[in-house]
Parts: sequence; C-alpha cells; structure tokens
Amino acid sequence: MVASLLQEKADEIKHKDFCVSELDANQLQTEKKEREKSDLTAKIEDLEMTIESLAKAIATLKSEIFDMQVQTKRAGEDREKMNKEFQATVSDQRATQKLLQNALSILEGFYGKAAMIQQEPAGPPPPAGFESYKKNAASGGVMGMIQQIVQDAKAMEAEAIKDEGDSQVAYESFVKETNSAIEAKARDIVNKSGDKSTAEAELVETKGGKDSVMLELEELSNSNADLHKSCDFVLKNFDIRQEARDEEVAALKQAKAILSGAKFEEFLQAA
Repeated sequence: MVASLLQEKADEIKHKDFCVSELDANQLQTEKKEREKSDLTAKIEDLEMTIESLAKAIATLKSEIFDMQVQTKRAGEDREKMNKEFQATVSDQRATQKLLQNALSILEGFYGKAAMIQQEPAGPPPPAGFESYKKNAASGGVMGMIQQIVQDAKAMEAEAIKDEGDSQVAYESFVKETNSAIEAKARDIVNKSGDKSTAEAELVETKGGKDSVMLELEELSNSNADLHKSCDFVLKNFDIRQEARDEEVAALKQAKAILSGAKFEEFLQAA
C-alpha cells in the first residue's frame, strides 16, 4: 500500500507539472495568436481603406478625363463654327472690295472723259444758252468715300485673318495641353489600378491568414477547456491531497513498525 501511495504521489506530481506546463504553453500561444489576430484585423482595415481610397481616386480620374474629352469636343465644335464665320467674313469683305473697286474703275473712267469734255473745244464758242461742261465738284468726295470703304474692308479682312490665326493657335494649344493631361491621368489610372489589384490580392491573403489564426484560437480554446477539466481538481487540491497522502504513508509505516515489533522511537528516527 505504501508503494502504491508513493506511486500515486509521484504520478500526481507529474500530472501537476504537466498541467502547469501545458496551461502556461496554451496561454502563451493564445496570447501570441491574439496579437496576430489583432495585427491582421488592423491590416485588413487598412487594406480595405486603401482599396476604397484607390477606387474613389480612379473614379475621379475617369470623371475628369470624361469632362476634358467633352471640353475638347466642344472646343472643336466652337473652332469649326468660328472658322465658318471667319470664312464668311473674309468672303464678304473681299466681295465688297471687288465690287467697290469695279465701281471706282467705272467712276474713274467716267470722270476722266468728263475732264476731256471740260477742255475748251476747237472752233467757235458754243451758242448762247450752252455752257461748258464742268466736272461735278462732289465726284472727288464720292470716290474718296468709296476708297475709304475699300480700305476699311481690307483692314477688317486683315483683322479677321489675325483673329482666326490667334484662335487656331489657342485651340491647338488647348488640345495639346488637354491631351497631355488626359494621358497623364490615364497613366495614373493604370498605376492606381495596379496598386488596387495588389491590395485586393493582399486583402484576400490577409483574410485567409486571419481565418487560420481564428481556427487556431478555437483549437487552443478547446484544448484549454480540456486541460481545465483534467487539471483543475488536481491543481486546486494538490497540496491537500499530497499532505493527506504523506500522512497516510506515515500512518501505514507506523502501523507496519508496530506490527513488526519495532520500537516506536526507532521508527520515528527512521521516518
């Protein structure tokens, strides 16, 4: 019986050491996995925010590109309309110049002949009642006014040509700058789309890692529950049970000594 009690004592000590070791290891592993879970949760939140931010940025860039394409189209339509107006203006001014130049030629021819008639004719003077033909004094003013109108038409044509050139240069510059901006935004969309795809792949991987950690935590929790079922009674009552077992062993030894005729004092010394 003493041997059996001593073996039980040794087994219980061994079981206690096992329980303490396993519970400590379980706690340490659980704390480690909880930290991993916390880190992965924070990373998931960060990746989700990054993906959302990139998605909004890409949508904004696409909207800006669309707006610039609309502006370019409208600018082209306005340029075409202005060019038609320019062509009409130049055509009108050139037609006006041609018409007035023809009128001047006719007037110059007419007044040239009149000047010849105004000269004193050869032979006897004209009969009474006939006066010599005199050039109309207003003719010079009329021709001058026509010439001024011609000059004004030429000036208007030149101004229209200059304005058309300036408008064309401004339009080409606008188109060039807009196309460059569209290309830059398109490259930015490609880069951000790549970053978004990378973040999405990393998010899937991180969520998978978190799922694995959650499974390990569940297993650790189950293992911890099993350990407590096996160990709580032993750990709680270890000192009492060990003391009671020692007392029982001592009593058995005392009884054995008495039964074998040994002196009690010698037994105590031996004990």
